[in-house]
Amino acid sequence: MNTKYLYINTIGCQMNHYDSDQIAAVLRPLEYKVTPLMEMADLVIVNTCAIREKAEQKVFSFLGRLADMKRSKPDLLIGVGGCLAQQEGARIIERMGHVDLVFGTSAISRLPRLIEQIESERCRVVDVDMSEGIDEFDFAGNESDNGKVTRFVTIMQGCDNFCSYCVVPYVRGREVSREPEKIINEIRTLVKAGVREVTLLGQNVNSYGKKEGLLIFSRLLELVNEIDGLLRIRFTTSHPKDLSKDLMFAFKDLAKLCKHIHLPVQSGSNRVLEMMNRKYTRALYLEKVKKLRTLCPEIAITSDIIVGFPGETKYDFEKTLELIKEVRFDGLFAFKYSDRPNATATRLPEKISEQEKKERLKAVLDLQDYYTIQTNEALVGSEEKILVEGYSKKQKVVDLHGGRQDFQWTGRTSTNKIVNFVQNDGGIYGDEIIAGKLVSIRIMKAFPHSLWGEPVKAANIPLGFRGEKAHVA
Repeated sequence: MNTKYLYINTIGCQMNHYDSDQIAAVLRPLEYKVTPLMEMADLVIVNTCAIREKAEQKVFSFLGRLADMKRSKPDLLIGVGGCLAQQEGARIIERMGHVDLVFGTSAISRLPRLIEQIESERCRVVDVDMSEGIDEFDFAGNESDNGKVTRFVTIMQGCDNFCSYCVVPYVRGREVSREPEKIINEIRTLVKAGVREVTLLGQNVNSYGKKEGLLIFSRLLELVNEIDGLLRIRFTTSHPKDLSKDLMFAFKDLAKLCKHIHLPVQSGSNRVLEMMNRKYTRALYLEKVKKLRTLCPEIAITSDIIVGFPGETKYDFEKTLELIKEVRFDGLFAFKYSDRPNATATRLPEKISEQEKKERLKAVLDLQDYYTIQTNEALVGSEEKILVEGYSKKQKVVDLHGGRQDFQWTGRTSTNKIVNFVQNDGGIYGDEIIAGKLVSIRIMKAFPHSLWGEPVKAANIPLGFRGEKAHVA
């Protein structure tokens, strides 16, 4: 077979990025090689999100731009996968006549057969059949081949919570957990390929294993913590109603578990939380935040906020602002509410105007920016352990003393703060800074969304490493 080129545009959450890795893996036997250049592609796949209206608009805008490319390159295949594909199915092909394939969230394992069918029959295919389990892939042929030191690992998929604004149960199905042995084997395979940090993914990782009678999530974290060569563990997302004491203690007890939790609150109003079907109160959320900070004082807490939920009064919104002031989050993802197909909140009356939602969103973001910069500025002068991820995305060249130039490196603290730095002039590290190494950085400057620092010492971490504290000078 001749090599063919695959271009993937991933829109949405970490799970979509994980799924895109699996799409690339299952198409390798068909001789498809991933390319960063869309104009080279023989197959373009957009992996979609349906959680918010803006994400849906981005998908159709991207597909619209592909129409000209298809006209100039008639043999180009165009596929649409992910949550929007699951939700819309054949309607995407009806709307976008140049699309060849629509495949849902359970169809990745069937993708090679679908592509072969399209290539041989020159037909158009829709496959949005849902499966009850989780497809398992052969990770022996799916090692990171591009130098990544951080990777996502799905531990469960779907959701049983049915929050009234959310479509996840409809596009990803009901909650199902992977067997712990398969998760551990996948992580070990990634570590052998050079991965040093994994982020465990699930719509609600706190409920991992409960339906199937498997391990509880905190026990799974203990097993991951024991994997030789792995330096750091993260996870997302955590539902407040299911945040257990065992999981809270894990932040205190597990050396490799990063000191950061994403704990979406969505609103500070009990009335709105009830309408959202979130199954916790403002008081319970604040109680769990207090317990987390008591057990692990350095923990960073980030969250999600939805503004303009149907029926949200100005008083309700003020309660959200008050909660932000009380918690002082390290960071927030804030969104304007939008009706989504199948979600029950679509049928609620008292819709909030776009102008009001826009003003409320700005108020939330402005308030959070104030706390974020305060948190970042408090780190100036401190030494932080950074897992080097590689050169920064901008590949920025920084002028150093003596006229020497160097590329900018990037990594994150345990608390998930982005830190950029360059190798010290004078060779404190020599040539030792490489992706995947833990280094100590003195924070010199704080910015709204990142930190700037200088290396002060190296941490020589062997593959048999079991806990970063034991090996850092």
